[in-house]
Amino acid sequence: MKSILCVTDNLADSEAWEMHLHQRGYDTHHVTLAKLMAMEVPWQQAGLLMSKTVADKLTSTAASFGNVCRKLKLDRAVILNDYAHEFGVKSLFNGTTLSIVPKQGDWRFTTELVSRFFDPDQDTAVGDPTTYNLLRLAGKVAASEVTVLLVGPTGSGKEVISKFIHANSTRKAAPFIALNCAAVPDTMLEALLFGYERGAFTGAHHPNKGIFRAADGGTLLLDEVSEMALPLQAKLLRVLQEKEVTPLGAAKSMPVDVRVIATSNRLMMNEVKAGRFREDLYYRLNVFPLTTRSLGERPGDILPIAISLLSKHSGGFTKMPDISIEAIEKLEAYQWPGNVRELENVLQRALVLSSGETITSDHLMIEMEDFETVHTFTNRPLQLAV
Repeated sequence: MKSILCVTDNLADSEAWEMHLHQRGYDTHHVTLAKLMAMEVPWQQAGLLMSKTVADKLTSTAASFGNVCRKLKLDRAVILNDYAHEFGVKSLFNGTTLSIVPKQGDWRFTTELVSRFFDPDQDTAVGDPTTYNLLRLAGKVAASEVTVLLVGPTGSGKEVISKFIHANSTRKAAPFIALNCAAVPDTMLEALLFGYERGAFTGAHHPNKGIFRAADGGTLLLDEVSEMALPLQAKLLRVLQEKEVTPLGAAKSMPVDVRVIATSNRLMMNEVKAGRFREDLYYRLNVFPLTTRSLGERPGDILPIAISLLSKHSGGFTKMPDISIEAIEKLEAYQWPGNVRELENVLQRALVLSSGETITSDHLMIEMEDFETVHTFTNRPLQLAV
């Protein structure tokens, strides 16, 4: 859990800020300015939340704000100003510190933005209780070595959970390799997985160790494993049982130490009953099953994910536009059949239409009538200046 030092004297809603960060998975510590300046032990992997009033006091002392951050090795810091009519954010110290002016009546957007900024990895955007429960369970799974089977709709975050498991495991320093089984032809998938020797087949001019050996010591994600052909499923089963691979054209097997995470967007037992997936392989993969839910079933995740996507596509937190309350409500009221990919498309369109200003509900082209409205607007005759 990441620690946040909170120096929020004279900040409106200071307790609410600390409570929100705690609910988002941070370990919050309220300290005074005097105690902060007296600290000598670095707070590794920690963040700082400070009110503008306190920051001004610190600037007037011999110790500058930047020196305190460097001494304590604080990863990221946020300076919170008083509420204003317009939202504002600017970067200090090469982007590791944000000075934020919260907008009046826009509590949710600002608090979620701060929560996302304090996450240095930016891998998991969470706000819904069901997703928190899934991450807690995934954290326990990460501490073990068991094989994981992740099932859920396309675009519901299966790869994100897989990376979370790897990043919180003892294998985090070793490779994480993802392979989409549906994207590789059956004739190539075996060679790609297990490797091959020179001359094993036409065109094999150089040996290749394969993905299993490339992921040795780490984690291998077999995405959409249900798309794998039955003959290859038998070979995968043997690798999982024996913990060794035999490259094409090789005379002997080679040991591998790989944690396998398999994913599918189908109900695997239905695939087994239909004869499209081996039952013995299913039970070998299904040591610890995890299920992701569609985005429409976890509305609490929509705003955190939206902020992460806007930051990604607008060039960082300081260039990210505000989102109006009406726009947030519109996003959360939609069911998102396309999950995160659909949400990302909608937000990219909104960035274009808003021209970097506040994203309103009119900028969110979701339903067909939204497209018709924008089409009518954009096809008005151009008024050329003479």
